Amino acid sequence: MKITDVQVIAFRVPVKGHGTKWGYGVFGKERPGVQRITKIATDVGAEGFAVGGEHGYFYAPTKNEVEHLVKPLLLGEEALDRERLWHMMMSHRGFSERLIGNIDCALWDLMGRIAGVPVAKLLGGAREKAKAYASTAPNLGPPEVYAQHALECKALGYKSYKVHAYIYWDPHKQEPAPRRPAFPKEDVAVCRAVREAVGDDIVLMLDPWGIYTYDEALYVGREIQKLNYYFFEHPMDENKLEPYRKLCEELDIPICGPELAPGSCYSRAEWVLQRASDIGRIDTNFGGITACRKAVDMYETMGLRCEMHVGGFGNAQILGATTEDTCEFFERGLLRPGEDYDVTPSYLNRPCDPMDDEGYVHLPQGHGLGVDFNWDYINDNLIQE
Repeated sequence: MKITDVQVIAFRVPVKGHGTKWGYGVFGKERPGVQRITKIATDVGAEGFAVGGEHGYFYAPTKNEVEHLVKPLLLGEEALDRERLWHMMMSHRGFSERLIGNIDCALWDLMGRIAGVPVAKLLGGAREKAKAYASTAPNLGPPEVYAQHALECKALGYKSYKVHAYIYWDPHKQEPAPRRPAFPKEDVAVCRAVREAVGDDIVLMLDPWGIYTYDEALYVGREIQKLNYYFFEHPMDENKLEPYRKLCEELDIPICGPELAPGSCYSRAEWVLQRASDIGRIDTNFGGITACRKAVDMYETMGLRCEMHVGGFGNAQILGATTEDTCEFFERGLLRPGEDYDVTPSYLNRPCDPMDDEGYVHLPQGHGLGVDFNWDYINDNLIQE
């Protein structure tokens, strides 16, 4: 079964938020954005799809990337040789990890659609639901806003809640700010207010998104240990492993990472060897389902957990193929007060991550990645890039 074509289907979607000169998005008025579907076609009529773009976190290639990078490498290749194609893409100087991730997910979707099962079943199959945690947007407001939001999430059924406090934001001036200086004392005040509001029966986490120095991370880590937070994610610059190794030695709270470090599954193995984190972190933007599965298996053999970074259909299939002992949570977010996260995106017929009132996300069970596209909406909003 040979690959005969790779296409990009681009269409308009409403999105909120925009970038700032400091590099971290700010929530704003709704505006038109661009979403893309990568479509891989074969000579037997089978097709695979992967979605990404401005709605959500995951990457999707432009038409230019497909025409000048993807097609020259993949056209005429055996579509079912996912492992060989993954190594070909990883060896190509022009392919980013995000691009590889998108193409790899589309190839897995193709195989799942041919087999008539979710990708999770192809990977072994372990469960059909996973515990969710509410993952906040950053910079929601003063501590009392976070506390009230945490109570609202608890009422919806969430048993776990992750704080993104003041990231690239000055909470005193109420305006975007560079990464440094950070506001560790103000972040701790948010964490304390949330714990006091929800009590001791909710699992809490903190993700400062790499803004602290070592001393600040040590201070914050010690404070949230006292508040019985479950893990401390990506507290410092992930380009430097030694501060992470020292932090893991000093703190009892598990350090979760790397969140954004390049290097796919290979850099995750180095972090384990250096004892630079206690809980792993990866998502399909770092080399696709193939890379995530390699990383998750490595963490399992080392007796460590690996929390999948953000939600999404590809990550959901990894969760479906692993046990709770290795990958415990599905990250649901980013959440804001007064915003209904459960509205199905306009380009889908069904959401990726419906949650029950017990706080479990029911993982997609459709063929392949389980994406159920609303082709009427997509075709009505096509654009030429």
